[in-house]
Amino acid sequence: MQEKTITCRDTADRLRDTLERLGSERDLWVSTAHPDHGPHHVPLWFLWDGQAIWMYTGSNSATARNIREEPRVRLALPDTVDVVMLQGEGRCFAAREVPGDAADAFADKFGWDPRLEERPYAYLRVVPRTVRAWRGTSELRGRIVMRDGTWLG
Repeated sequence: MQEKTITCRDTADRLRDTLERLGSERDLWVSTAHPDHGPHHVPLWFLWDGQAIWMYTGSNSATARNIREEPRVRLALPDTVDVVMLQGEGRCFAAREVPGDAADAFADKFGWDPRLEERPYAYLRVVPRTVRAWRGTSELRGRIVMRDGTWLG
């Protein structure tokens, strides 16, 4: 199998591509950890609102429990060739506490509204502090496109 040639992007192009993917993709991987129970890794639907990632999960799920105990999380879009990884701190909102605009946008994107379910759901909000984006080893240098909550480029 012949390897595809990857053109190395500058920071501005990586940032543009990253924001485009955050706005258009549906799924991501969420990694949390609990001080006593260790790491936990799950895929979830997500919404990017331009400032933060919004997800939902069962109120008593390991992901929600972990974020309440240890808010540091890592998120990754599900592509091993066009990598986007985010780090930040998560916060849980009960369905009745989530800001209406975020919950409405989430329901519009997925055609389903967790606020209407009988089972209790938690909305998770993660504000990224660091974002890395790269395509192949040629882009490992310069892969940080957000540092300390500020976009680069």
